[in-house]
Formats: sequence, structure tokens, C-alpha cells
Amino acid sequence: MSNQLSELSVKTIRSLCIDVINKAKSGHPGMALGSAPILYTLFNKHLIVDPKDPEWFNRDRFVLSAGHASSLLYALLHLSGYEVSMDDLKNFRQIDSLTPGHPEHGWTKGVDATSGPLGQGIAQAVGMAMAEQMVQAMYPEGEKLCSHYTYALCGDGCLQEGISQEAISFAGHHKLNKLILIYDANNVTLDGGLDLSFSEVVKNRFLASEWNVLEVMDGNDLVSIDKAIGEAKQSKEKPTLIIVHTIIGYGSSNQGTSKVHGSPLGLEDGKHAKVDVYGFDHEDFYVGEEVYKDFEDGILRRGQEAHEQYKKVVEEYKKAHPEEYAKFVKLSGVDVKAFVPESIPEFEEGLVVSTRSASGKALNEYMKAVPNLFGGSADVAGSVMTKLEGGKNYEPSSLDGHNINWGIREFFMAAAQNGMLLHGGVRTYVGCFLVFSDYMKAAIRMAALSHVPAIYLFSHDSIAVGEDGPTHQPIEQLAMLRSIPNVTVIRPCDIRETYAAWRNALLSENRPTAIILSRQNLPLLTGSSADGVNKGAYVVSKETNKAELLLIATGSEVSLALDAKAQLEAEGIDVRVVSMPSMELFEMQSDEYKESILNVPYERRISVEVLSTFGWAKYAKTNMGLDTFGASAPMKDVFKKFDFNAERLVRLAKQVLNK
Repeated sequence: MSNQLSELSVKTIRSLCIDVINKAKSGHPGMALGSAPILYTLFNKHLIVDPKDPEWFNRDRFVLSAGHASSLLYALLHLSGYEVSMDDLKNFRQIDSLTPGHPEHGWTKGVDATSGPLGQGIAQAVGMAMAEQMVQAMYPEGEKLCSHYTYALCGDGCLQEGISQEAISFAGHHKLNKLILIYDANNVTLDGGLDLSFSEVVKNRFLASEWNVLEVMDGNDLVSIDKAIGEAKQSKEKPTLIIVHTIIGYGSSNQGTSKVHGSPLGLEDGKHAKVDVYGFDHEDFYVGEEVYKDFEDGILRRGQEAHEQYKKVVEEYKKAHPEEYAKFVKLSGVDVKAFVPESIPEFEEGLVVSTRSASGKALNEYMKAVPNLFGGSADVAGSVMTKLEGGKNYEPSSLDGHNINWGIREFFMAAAQNGMLLHGGVRTYVGCFLVFSDYMKAAIRMAALSHVPAIYLFSHDSIAVGEDGPTHQPIEQLAMLRSIPNVTVIRPCDIRETYAAWRNALLSENRPTAIILSRQNLPLLTGSSADGVNKGAYVVSKETNKAELLLIATGSEVSLALDAKAQLEAEGIDVRVVSMPSMELFEMQSDEYKESILNVPYERRISVEVLSTFGWAKYAKTNMGLDTFGASAPMKDVFKKFDFNAERLVRLAKQVLNK
């Protein structure tokens, strides 16, 4: 690859970015223009991928953490031979285009991760690097099946977000040496110079977190960038940061300022950059044949040769390890249906156990069946019951360990889980207290957008937390989770529903699942049903003749509703009780099924859940919940303070019937 041709390719990429953004009248040219030499070098000289088979399992992964520079990524995907046409570039940021404003996994071929919310891409890349290690360690001679690098490009904004330090700290501690983070250091953010809000020495921050740090002083120096990436790939014990000093909006008359961060250059300034600075005097969207050939001889040929070699190695592996190879093939994605038991166990009548403990039992049983299940909690494994009994910890000395100690890093934990699932080959779960799902919300939303089957175990699900008080007692968090599109929320009422919730979560391939768990013990209910969980709601206790009243409850409140039913029926009032562990699964059922469950007039339905009533009006006219913060006291005293018991529900029911 001649230096002259490389320079021409970079000019072409920069010009494409200008044209793409100008045509859309929207976009972020600043970083795209500054980082073009970085990504040209990475893609055309180092990245091992096969654009003709974008999902090839053993490819290198690349995450554009600074997703606002998407025009640069799309230009490179086009030149590299992915299914991103010139027309797709011209439709940048238009409705249903393959080139949306920020990269979306599953929408555009070649995009390994959805990104844009700053910092999350770094965490997703850490998860991918973890998954590479885990898959490799799962199999004898696993390096023949899975051995690649994970790259990410970030900017100043990514490193200001708190999640970045959570990710950096974890990656350094775990010696993720095949993780390479490239930092476009242009010293400008949207509101102005970086010095308005940031003065730390980034190099020292990474060194303190046990990373290698390399530095390229001139972001246009292709030789130095190439050398730095090559050196980073040689690291044996540490992840590597490559700091590349760039000029934001390079070529614009406003280069080096915040004016080029998020606004098109326009025709006049675009022409100035292309012609006067780059020396690229061509019509808009011009790509010379020699540039296409440059990429064909670079990323495309290198990737296809590597892919062909991988196929030969895998064929030899198949002969040497037929059983392990068959398992690898079945587990290379996120589909584990072949390993999940067809039914849940039978339970003894009279069993009383918290659903967090039930979840721990279910996890350990499903782990025996699903060999690639990895997970842990944000330093609350003993409370959320996320530890695998007899399992090893995931550490640099035991990469096959299935217990992950995430530390107190809830946001990072959830975002890294996304990266692990995007990588494939592993299934995962993470856990913490429900109230701290707030810390994770942005990553849960990203999981839903990315259509990955993340599993969240959220325990301590109500004011039953007791003495820890309102800071630890969730109120609005359940409504928040239910509000996120493409997330399944399940709040089981007993051990039977909990096992069913776990099974449902493991069978999911494109929706995250949040399982909401109690701290307090709950009885096994005679009428609870695993199949009912799959349908989202079901009749847990039928009426005797014709129901005058319908009580809809979830979790710990199902047994409360059954107690109220017994009292009401003693007074001659016929009541139906419905357990609704999952609104989302219920809404997926047929209208006929939904009507058969809720066949009591709306005005005579009462929802019962000791959390926010927000959202319950859809199913019941009257809502018994808690729309205020909790209190610090023993559990029984907290419930007494808020008068949350069967007796209150009975009084409420009588009021409804009197109306």
C-alpha cells in the first residue's frame, strides 16, 4: 500500500463525510473529519473482518463509541465492501435508511454495536473482549475457535461520562489485553473547548487503571497510527489506549472549534476543505477506482484470506474434537433453546421461599443445562443470589470462571452485558437491587434497542426492604422498566413463577428480560402456573359462580389478594384473582385470551402492587399501590404505616362494589 494511495483514500473518506452530512443537512462532521486517518488505518491495515460475511464469528469487533461520527463509519463500510451502497450514503439520516444518525446493530451490516450515548460503547467493547476470552476458555484448544481483537474509537465526551471509568477500571483489573481503545483527542466538545470542563491528564488516568498507553502526536500521521496499532496488538497482559491528537473538523475554515462539532460544513466551506485543503477537486460523492481497489486489496482480501484459513482450522478442530465442535456451533449465537429444559420442576406444597432465593435455585439448575451461562452482580451476589454454587470466579487466572464480580458498577455491568451478547457465544445475567436499576436504565434501553436477550435480576423489590429505608425501597422503578419498549418485565409471585420467568428469559433471543424478586419469603400458591407466566397473566383463583370483582396482582401481592378474596367470599362476595407477572407477555396474547382473563367490567377491577400505580389504569379502574416514598423501619412496621394489607384491600373492594 503506497503512502500516496493511502493519502488519496483518506481525502476520499473525508470528502464523502462532508458530502453525506451536507446532503442530509444534518450530522457531525467534526470527529468524522478528524478521525478519518485513524479509521482508515485501522480498517485497511489491521481489522480482520469479512465484509461478504459480516457475522463471521471469529472476526475482529469494532465499536464506534463516539457514535455521532457515524458518517465516517458508513463511508468505511461502503468502501470496504459491506452492503452499504452509495445511495445509502446519500440517504444518510433519512427515514428507514440503512445509514441512521447513530449506528444501529442489526440494522446496518458491519455495525457491531449500537452506539451514540457517550461512554457506553467503551463498556460494550469491554464486554466483547470478555466474551472472546470466555468462549476461548470454554473449549479445548479454544483459541482455534475464537481468537480476535476488539477495537473501539472514543472521543473526549466518552471519557467524561462516568461509565467510561467504570469500564476502564474493570478492563485493566482483568487484563483484557486484546482490547484496544483509540482516543481521538481533539480537545473540543459541543459547547466549546475541552478546558471549559476537563483538565485531567488522561494518560495518567489509564496508567493508574493498569493499561498500556501509546500516543500519536499528529492525527494525520498514517505511519505513526499504523505503528501504534501494531504495537498495541502485541500486548500480553494489559489493554491498550492509543491517544491520537487530532484537529476537529480538519479542513474546515472553522477547524479546531466547536462550530464544526455538530453542524454541516455547507457547500462553501465543504468546497474549501475538499479543494483548498485536501486538494480533492471532484464532484460530490466521488470515489476513484483506485480507492476502491485500495480497500479491495486491504481489508477485503485480508479478511477473506483469514476467513478461509479459519474454515480450514475449524475443519481440523471438528475432526479432533467432534463433540466440543458440535456444542460450539449450537452455542455460537445467543439461542440456547436446545439446552433449556422443556419444563420446570415440581414443588412440594407448603414451600415458603423468597423469590430471590428461588431465582438462585433456578439459576444453579439452569446453569447445569446451559453451559455458556455467565453472570454476577454489582457486589450483592449474596443478597440477589446470583452466585453459581461451586463455580469459579471469572479472573485473569481462570477465564473459564462463570461467576463475574462486577464490583459496584451497575451501569457498566449492564452495558458490558450488552457487549457480551453482541459478541455471541455466551448467555448472561446481571443482578442488583431493583432501586438501583436507575443506574442501569440507559444500558437497559440500549439492550432493548439492540435486541439482545439480556437478563436482569432485580431483588429487594418493595418497601419490604424495611430498615434500609426509602433510599433502598423502590417505588417508581418497576413502572420505568415497563415503559421501555422491547423489554419483558416479570414479577413472579412464588417459586413456580420464578422458575418459569427464568425459563422464559433464557428462551428469549431478541428481548431483554427483567425478573423482579422479593426479599421476603412467599408461599407456593396452589393455583400458580408456569404456563400462565408465559402468557403474562392468568386466573390464579377462580370465582365460585360469577365474579363480582376482579383483583389483579403481581409478586408478593398475589398472596395478599388471595387473602382478601377469602375474606370477601366469607361475606358472600364472589371474586376472581388474576396473577399478572408480565404486562408485556400478556399484551402479546390474542384479544380472546385477554378478554377471557379480564372478563369483569373495568369499574369492578382492582390492581394490587406495592409500588407506583403508574400504568395500572389500563387494566383496572381502582389501583391499590404506593405513590409515595417508603420509610425506615422493620418490614411489618413499614407495611402497617402505609396500611398495605388484605384488610385494606377488603375495604377498598367493598367501596368499589358500593359504587
